[in-house]
Amino acid sequence: MVTGRGSEHVSCEEAYALLSACVDSLPRRVETRPIQEARSRILAEDIVALRNVPHFNASAVDGYAVLADATSGASAARPAVIERADEASGGFAWVNTGAELPPKTNAVVMVEDTEFASDVLKVVKPLTPGANVRPVGEDVMAGQILARRGDRVQPALISLLLCAGISEVPVVAYPKTLYIPTGDEVIGRDQWLANPTPRGGTVAESNSLYVEAVFSQWGFPVDVHPVIPDDPALLEERLAAASHEYDIVLVGAGSAKGRRDHTGEVFAKLGEMLFRWVRMKPGRPAMAAKARDSRALFVCLPGFPMSTVVVLWSLVYPILCRYAGRAVSQEEATREAFGRTGTLEAKWLVSHTSSAGMKEWLRMQTAQVGDVLYAWNLASGASVLWALSEADGIALLEEKDFECEAGTPVRVEMIRTVDIARRALFQGSDDPAISHLVSPTRRRGADLVLKSVGSMGGLAALSRGACHIAAAHLLDPRDGSYNDSYIERFRGERTWVRRLVFHRMQGMIVARGNPKGIATIRDLARPDVVFANRQPGAGTRVLLDYLIGVEQIVPEEIEGYAVQCTTHLEAANRVASHISDVTLGIKSAADALALEFIPLAEEPYELVADARYLSHSGVAALFECLDDPQWRALVERMGGYRWPD
Repeated sequence: MVTGRGSEHVSCEEAYALLSACVDSLPRRVETRPIQEARSRILAEDIVALRNVPHFNASAVDGYAVLADATSGASAARPAVIERADEASGGFAWVNTGAELPPKTNAVVMVEDTEFASDVLKVVKPLTPGANVRPVGEDVMAGQILARRGDRVQPALISLLLCAGISEVPVVAYPKTLYIPTGDEVIGRDQWLANPTPRGGTVAESNSLYVEAVFSQWGFPVDVHPVIPDDPALLEERLAAASHEYDIVLVGAGSAKGRRDHTGEVFAKLGEMLFRWVRMKPGRPAMAAKARDSRALFVCLPGFPMSTVVVLWSLVYPILCRYAGRAVSQEEATREAFGRTGTLEAKWLVSHTSSAGMKEWLRMQTAQVGDVLYAWNLASGASVLWALSEADGIALLEEKDFECEAGTPVRVEMIRTVDIARRALFQGSDDPAISHLVSPTRRRGADLVLKSVGSMGGLAALSRGACHIAAAHLLDPRDGSYNDSYIERFRGERTWVRRLVFHRMQGMIVARGNPKGIATIRDLARPDVVFANRQPGAGTRVLLDYLIGVEQIVPEEIEGYAVQCTTHLEAANRVASHISDVTLGIKSAADALALEFIPLAEEPYELVADARYLSHSGVAALFECLDDPQWRALVERMGGYRWPD
């Protein structure tokens, strides 16, 4: 739909086309740069050599410079004899590779084709004029075109330019870019770091750090403006001024529909809206406009970190390339932007459903179990930047690819190098202590990735060959035993190996001071208490269901029973954030968030591995790490754990 507000709900490709049309309508700015600063720049003119390269006749080998005629008829049986001082024959002179030939010589005989004694040189092969000689201008002739307009300056060209007598070249100027962060709740980096207890509702202005870092990585300049509040008049003033100094002005946030989101109205006031909202996730609230009285483009980057990242990758970097004169497609530029190192064809480890009609950017991890290379997506929220730092690569789901079944193909654009053969995949019960095994595993030359799916989910994954190692702490309410009956059910005819890692304390986690006076499981059914639960199949959920069954509490009596958290820390954080009053979890999670802990039960925590993978480097390293003194000392400091007797 096209309105006075610009095109709305456009595809990423349509948004780029609108931006490109604006850039292409502008005359290219040209600047002259020293050749040592011109790498990767696009030439604005043809470049013509000023000198011959080489500018003298140079020897191409180590040997003797001679007059070719003096070697006529030479052979091993009847070598030509040349005396050093014989002017009639031109004499001879030793030359190294690259040295200038002396006067009256026009060829070089290789040393292995000669015999030298007492100022007399014997040559066993006849030479023709120019033999083993690099003549003047062999590489480049003065007046020759060395590179053409539109060519990208490569390192080899820079070296050649110097040899050809050229010190600087005209290149297409890089666009000047300014980033303006906005928001009443946004705190500048120095102020944020200076205050160890920022007030609630405030956030660090961290997006500018990413903008600066990624522009530096791309080789483009960018300036960052101090944070400005949600004041439309002030934003208009700063944008109007910046539009006459910069080619691209990026505005951080203010693109949504809240009362303080003024970026769209300011864009419309100062220029012509190009588009509002893009059919991609994250990054949907992006918008752009062309300044009315200057050459500047305004682009709004949504405030959530991952939304900012995706818009930078898919729209801003391709436009920077276009400004700089590079003939590169949006698709190719986007992959350059996020630093693709290669592509892996994998299979979905678990099913994924995307939003219909939206392109989605997923942060992926990968692992190979047996002959199958698996991939799965990490947390996909627009505010979650951690998942990008943990990701192996990116999967770009097109609008039609919204239903992805487990086992179906997925292409992962890798952003880091992964030694797949040495990586072990862990699926199972979450525990903070286990997450600390990744680094010692890597120090042993292997790798480990963790996917928290609960105890039941881990055993199920192990049974269908979707992981190397699982972990479980499943209570059997029939007899009070742990794990035995569940492992028997899932193992089938396979051979599994069990390792008891530690015993850990489970209990209720409440806020500091226990303001609701929660003391027993019966308190979970109180109408003034809000609970945070774990996902079905988690060992903690199994324990909860057993405990409330003993107390004859039905789930419907517990406010928040339907809430599903996938890790102990996620559940505990709901208590720390005052979203919930209580959760069930381990003591180390309570301690990590300075919460109170009411012990209920001690349980065994076991690793379970398929015996076929015991020789796998990642699995072997993990089992070795369980006896690592440094890791064990860390676990003891965490609290709430007891080693097996």
